[in-house]
Amino acid sequence: DYLGRIDFQVKLRGFRIELGEIEAVLSSHASVREAVVTLREERLVAYVVTEEGQSLDALSLRSFLQQRLPDFMLPSAFVALETLPLNSSGKLDRKALPSPDEAVAATSEYVAPRNETEQRLASLWSELLQVEQVGIHDNFFTLGGHSLLATQAVTRIQSAFNVKLSLQDFFEAPTVADFALNILRLTAQGDLAELESMMNQLDQLEDAEVQKLLAAESPSADETDPQE
Repeated sequence: DYLGRIDFQVKLRGFRIELGEIEAVLSSHASVREAVVTLREERLVAYVVTEEGQSLDALSLRSFLQQRLPDFMLPSAFVALETLPLNSSGKLDRKALPSPDEAVAATSEYVAPRNETEQRLASLWSELLQVEQVGIHDNFFTLGGHSLLATQAVTRIQSAFNVKLSLQDFFEAPTVADFALNILRLTAQGDLAELESMMNQLDQLEDAEVQKLLAAESPSADETDPQE
């Protein structure tokens, strides 16, 4: 059985990825002449040489791949090259590929945070990822995030919002908008649990004790406005 090349298999966020499979899909684009994909700093980076007279942006390339590959195989950045670097033997020199700092990030169109929760999350991601601007539909991992940064994010979010989260929660909702919904859901669950606990405690009290508590919470006659 023909298995194909297995020397460029990488592991990213728990997934085994064949870089050649991504390269083959990229190369099938009508405007792409050559494509190479590498793993750098816990993110996939695609290097693309377009056909003469053609130009492509990161969003269109990402959209093309998104229709053909699962999300975990999508590059987070794209670098346009005039030619791929070759070694003295005429083969691709992967070590000579430029830094992804020169790449165009494959992010969605910027949409500003709509509420305080989204604003706090966007600010946190901006600080962790060292990205100047984070929109609510931007993917944490697309912006260069990896599992270590995700762990830091979970820890800081738990402290900031007083909720319990797992790393899996983060992987399942990697955009600001989706994660903000998770925060609201978890906060609501916490409030409901606290209310149920208070009700259970009240059920265990005698009627006289309940009346005493209610009286303590009610304003005294001196504090009541006589005109009310």
